[in-house]
Amino acid sequence: MTGPVKVSVIYYSATGTITELARTLAAEAEKAGAEVRLRKVAELAPDEANPRWRANLDATQDIPQAVADDVVWADAVLLGTPTRWGNVSAPLKHFIETLAGPGLRGELQDKAFSGFTASSSTHGGQESTLLALYNTVHHIGGIVVAPGYTDPAKYADGNPYGTSHVTAQGKNPVGDVTRAAAAVQAKRIVLVAGALRDGLARG
Repeated sequence: MTGPVKVSVIYYSATGTITELARTLAAEAEKAGAEVRLRKVAELAPDEANPRWRANLDATQDIPQAVADDVVWADAVLLGTPTRWGNVSAPLKHFIETLAGPGLRGELQDKAFSGFTASSSTHGGQESTLLALYNTVHHIGGIVVAPGYTDPAKYADGNPYGTSHVTAQGKNPVGDVTRAAAAVQAKRIVLVAGALRDGLARG
C-alpha cells in the first residue's frame, strides 16, 4: 500500500436526504480506512424556488463546496444526486461539466466511481439516474464500482447500482436499511480503489 485510499464524496442535495446519505458514506469510508473529503456542489436555483432548499443550504454551511481538485486528488469518487425526472440533477451535472479540463488531460481516468441517489416515490427513476451518471464515468475512462448484490444488506435495499432511498415526500427518513446499503458501497469502493491504485502503481 502507498497510504490510505483517498475518497471524495461529492453530492448535490435539495432538501437534505442526499446530504445525510453523503455523510453516512463518508463515515463508512473512514471506518474502512480511507482518507475522505466530503464536498457539496453549488445550488443553482434561486432562494424563492423552494424554501426547503434554502434551509438545507443553511444547515450544511460546514461542508465545503466541491472543486475539480477534489476529483483529481481522489482514488475513488462517490457522486450523489436526487433524481430529476429520472436523470442527474442540474447542479451535479453542472459540476461534472466543469471537469472537462482534467478529463481531457487524463487526470480522471482509472479512478473508481460509484453513485447514490434518492427519490420521492418507489419507482422514481433511481436506477436510470445512476445509469445516466455512469455514462460520464465511461467517457472519462473511470471504473464504475457498483455495490451489486455482494452482501445480504443489498437484497434489503434492492438496488445493485448504488445506494438509494425513497423519501415518500419527506415522510420516510433515512433508516437502517439504507445505512446498511451505504456501508456496503463505501467498503467496496475503498477495497476496489485500493487494489486498482496499487495494481497500477506496480505496473
